Amino acid sequence: MKAWAIAVLLLAQSGKEAVDTHVAAAKAAAGQEHTSIFGLCTAPALAPPVTSAAAQRGQRAATQQPGPPDRSQWHSEPVKVFDNLYFVGMTEYSSWAVNTSDGIILIDAIYDYSIEDEVAKGLPKIGLDPNKIKYVIVSHGHIDHAGGAKFLQDRFGTHVIMGAADWDLLERTGGAWPKPKRDMTAADGQRLTLGDTTLTLYLTPGHTLGTISTLIPVKDGGRQHLAALWGGTGFNWIRTPGSYITPDRPPSFWFETYIKSAERFREIIAKAGADIILSNHTNTDGSKAKLQALANRKPGEPHPYVIGAESVQTFLTVADECAKAGLARLN
Repeated sequence: MKAWAIAVLLLAQSGKEAVDTHVAAAKAAAGQEHTSIFGLCTAPALAPPVTSAAAQRGQRAATQQPGPPDRSQWHSEPVKVFDNLYFVGMTEYSSWAVNTSDGIILIDAIYDYSIEDEVAKGLPKIGLDPNKIKYVIVSHGHIDHAGGAKFLQDRFGTHVIMGAADWDLLERTGGAWPKPKRDMTAADGQRLTLGDTTLTLYLTPGHTLGTISTLIPVKDGGRQHLAALWGGTGFNWIRTPGSYITPDRPPSFWFETYIKSAERFREIIAKAGADIILSNHTNTDGSKAKLQALANRKPGEPHPYVIGAESVQTFLTVADECAKAGLARLN
């Protein structure tokens, strides 16, 4: 075998070994608790980019439904999760209401077709007034989290907070869904105080360039806990490269950016002592099972969302190692 062929073979073998190493590390960290996010490690190979504008429009049209799905397919009842934190999202997409002494901070605005049903009509079911929604933090500028932001602006005068890059993303985003007016721009490490509660926002680019992850102090029967909400999980540049990949931002850029954010946020939550992990997708943080467990919880039993500081950190380890595996696959 010629020398160049041997070199190519060795490079391929080393690349596969690197992928296997990172996948094994992610699997070990995931254990039985973070199996959903471990799915990142089995992400499909990068699709070829869609280059022409017409082709990109066709790609988007192929993935968009002609109209809102039937309510029975997405509606979920609101749930009190902690003394000051409520789930007001859909079956697959989360929206979290933080109740303070001076109003409500909402995290994520789900879809435009579901925001009135889940939030405006859902909050009164759990004794909260939607007119008191002072802020909505949009974790990132995709329709499943930003779609209802304009409704909140128009109906309740809610301030919308997004990362600067994702305000720009919304301006470039097509589709007929209503976009909020540019309002407040999140700063890295920003402390958002409303009444007796302070949330801390961190810019964690990767899923999008303006993704926001948030630390939320919560209470359970008077006991203090700290929730870490990871603002964007999937490797979307693999599924829809036409919306991400450019000559100056190849796939390696997105993986490397994601890795840096996952490692940094893991350090932040370790220092802060977060013992709860939250997401904006109900499968990612195990909310589907945890909400059901919460409904069946008896007095004195452990809270299903309180998983401990070490487990919260390993959630980010899984995301980190799966991203490293994805990066290694490019080589």
